[in-house]
Amino acid sequence: MFDIGFLGGGQLARMSIQAAQRMGLTCLSIDPGAETPASQIAPALQGALDDPSLIAEIFRQCERVTLENEFIPAATIHAAIDLAGRRIEDLTPSLSSLETIQDKMTQRRALIEAGVPSPRALPIESGLPDLPFPMVLKARFGGYDGKGTRYARTYEEFESYRDLWGQGGWMAEEFVPFRRELAVMAFISDREDGCFPTMETIQTDHICDLVFPSGTAADDIAIAAVEAVGGVGLYGIELFELESGELLVNEMAPRPHNTGHYTLDWGGVSQFEQHIRLVMGMPVVTPSGYDTCMANLLGQPTAGDFRQGIYAAVENDPAIRVHWYGKVESRPGRKMGHLNAVGEDCLQRAKAARERFYQAWTQPVSSDGSN
Repeated sequence: MFDIGFLGGGQLARMSIQAAQRMGLTCLSIDPGAETPASQIAPALQGALDDPSLIAEIFRQCERVTLENEFIPAATIHAAIDLAGRRIEDLTPSLSSLETIQDKMTQRRALIEAGVPSPRALPIESGLPDLPFPMVLKARFGGYDGKGTRYARTYEEFESYRDLWGQGGWMAEEFVPFRRELAVMAFISDREDGCFPTMETIQTDHICDLVFPSGTAADDIAIAAVEAVGGVGLYGIELFELESGELLVNEMAPRPHNTGHYTLDWGGVSQFEQHIRLVMGMPVVTPSGYDTCMANLLGQPTAGDFRQGIYAAVENDPAIRVHWYGKVESRPGRKMGHLNAVGEDCLQRAKAARERFYQAWTQPVSSDGSN
């Protein structure tokens, strides 16, 4: 029997599995794809993630089960647990928190009812909600990296999206004129709770671009957000910081998060090892490490051999750490990997290293294999 099963086989499962394997734990993943980042390093099943009978197989073969994303319907997982004759407690994060988070409107209501500062939001039912313009329109289910999000500055713009919200399942939020965006990895177990450092994030085209130390702490609001949804496990909390310094919770995810990838090289426990410890019911580690900046590596239209990019990234700065996810297809904008710079001038060094990576990665390769 495997120690841990992963519902999803992308890069988050891959890096979590690597952390588990260092501890001697065995892992199994399931994903619709035949060759995934996770399947390259551990056994995997291929199958649809909306099929309770297939997910039940993961529960039958694994002592504990966890998620790579929050998009598998909670009802499907509940049905799989029943089919496999397992307990709800065999899943981390808590199933109740997953169900709350999956519906962004329910998530927002839970935060507001618990007194956690959040943008005002209303469901879009038959027409214009009682919110001022501009407003943010969001699909209540699914959606990430800007997918399922629209902006309406006027009534005419709102009406132009009727073909989307008119089908149901959409909500509107007040537009927040934030000063910057922050992110915290928070964790709660039956023994203790805590947070990794609060990081500043830069988003480009709705995709996380850079993550670096913020110089502030949002631990209290992050823990309160997890408690508001009844969370147990590791959670990524995204926040807005206003000009006044006030913090508002934007969204949360019940899993390791892109904004926590810096912890792979910062010198302390990584978010992935902490995740594994929480899944297995082990004691957690108090997070502590050096200042680190993470830069995402996204697919490029003329991408070549990624190894050339790695060589270029580390040539002038050997301390740069590159993490490649092993995805088969490189599509523009797809997260293919990331790099970390630790210590002094980490933000500038990460940006420079990524520029070197892209320049080398997108250079044409001649027939003899040279650039």
